[in-house]
Amino acid sequence: MSNEAKLELDGKVFTLPTVEGSEGEKAVDVSSLRANTNYITLDDGYGNTGSCISKVTFIDGDKGVLRYRGIPIEEMAEKSNFIETAFLIIYGDLPNRPQLKKFSNLLTANQFLHEDMKFHFEGFPTGAHPMAILSAMINAASCFDEGLMNWKWGKNTEFDVYVARLISQVRTIAAYSYRKSKGLPLIYPKQNYKYTANFLHMMFSMPYEDFEIKPEVVKALDLIFLLHADHEQNCSTSTVRMVASSQANLFASCAAGVCALWGPLHGGANQAVLEMLEDIHRSGDDGSKFITAAKDKNSGKKLMGFGHRVYKNHDPRATIIKKACDDVLAKLNISDPLLDIAKKLEEAALKDSYFVERKLYPNVDFYSGIIMRAIGIPMEMFTVIFAIGRMPGWIANYKEIMDEPKSRIYRPRQIYTGRTINNYVPLEARK
Repeated sequence: MSNEAKLELDGKVFTLPTVEGSEGEKAVDVSSLRANTNYITLDDGYGNTGSCISKVTFIDGDKGVLRYRGIPIEEMAEKSNFIETAFLIIYGDLPNRPQLKKFSNLLTANQFLHEDMKFHFEGFPTGAHPMAILSAMINAASCFDEGLMNWKWGKNTEFDVYVARLISQVRTIAAYSYRKSKGLPLIYPKQNYKYTANFLHMMFSMPYEDFEIKPEVVKALDLIFLLHADHEQNCSTSTVRMVASSQANLFASCAAGVCALWGPLHGGANQAVLEMLEDIHRSGDDGSKFITAAKDKNSGKKLMGFGHRVYKNHDPRATIIKKACDDVLAKLNISDPLLDIAKKLEEAALKDSYFVERKLYPNVDFYSGIIMRAIGIPMEMFTVIFAIGRMPGWIANYKEIMDEPKSRIYRPRQIYTGRTINNYVPLEARK
């Protein structure tokens, strides 16, 4: 098999090397194209552009496959938990018992924020969006660590500490962000609580009354974190790599990921699903009328939580989270009319030729919002939950950038379509 591609431009033939990944993915390496031909490739939105070589996550969108470091997502969801998954994604292998204990201890030791950060939280108005607070406070947290601010990759052995600090503190910041947005007093983490249970405690406990930590709730939220831990080169992960390529520190790079995730086309998708279901319920519809309207291009109705830019068969995370959704609602004895509507939409979409032909199947966002609603997480916190879950993937991609000896700052090209040469006109002569 040929290991090069031929490209004919302006009557000349140029050879370009090809690259093949461990799962058979093929690419043409065009990194030298401009230097040799004065041409660049144009791929709006990077939909067909490989920006990096990575060992973290594999997705086969045609077959509905997702693997973390080679392990199928189905196995991780059934047998693992978020903290073990985070270690796998960041460091490349499942931890043994001593490694897992050390990692867990580091998370516990680094879960508290510097006391002076309270003053930063106080500066935000009540009602500020938690994602705005989250991104700002991740950056602010780095300012309280002189070592991190002056940290140079390869010249410092504290990476493990900063990893633990970020993963642990992002949960503390997220809980504080929610409390601040509601005008509630801040709740400190507890040393004896594990990661997800501690987050729920900081979110919902009151100064003299601890929140009841239900195992089924902890399990459901931990699963949401796990399913979102990484997802290849999506918008926010690519943003983290972009910022990291400038040698920005870990906290700054991941804060940029939070900002990218905030957008409704990325991390806000599960919120959009719940808003759709609430609108349907308020209108008195059981979903039947909405399905009909969604097929009418002029209706303005869009079926949220269906289809995916990468998966063309099914989203494997959706199958897992649908079962979890049924389980947690049953165990909590919750009858949610929105779930009934969701199931009707799913059933119709999977059978209706209009949606089948367009490959509009339920994705992970479709049910995750219903689970979070059931366990009491408010809608404005949905994207924050996503950010907590995605932190290991961002860190792993940051680490890949820093570990690459030939890494250089990202600098995409463009095709300019503006004015050609233009001259300055004095103000008095302008019409």
